[in-house]
Amino acid sequence: MSFLRDLIEAVVPSAHAEEPEEEVEESVEAEEEEEEDEEELVDPLDTLREECEKTEVCKPFAHHFHECVERVTKEQEDEDYHKKDYKEDCVEEFFHLQHCVNDCVAPRLFHKLK
Repeated sequence: MSFLRDLIEAVVPSAHAEEPEEEVEESVEAEEEEEEDEEELVDPLDTLREECEKTEVCKPFAHHFHECVERVTKEQEDEDYHKKDYKEDCVEEFFHLQHCVNDCVAPRLFHKLK
């Protein structure tokens, strides 16, 4: 008879009572701890980019880019900015800086990922 009962229980779905709320709170706490662990992780690419931007090779490119950003920001504050035919952007300076930073980061990044 127990074989027949086991067979029926395996085939027929059964409903169970809800679990106590304490376990739900514990799972929320566990999720919060996991989120804290994830927040502590730092992308090595970001740290390497910051380091490379400060190297002697990339300093001039960073200086030109930041100088351009200041100049463009100041120009945008002018009342007649929207009427100007030519509006400067810092795309060229940005690409030079990123090219330098990427050349510096590329050989070092994969050693940190291993």
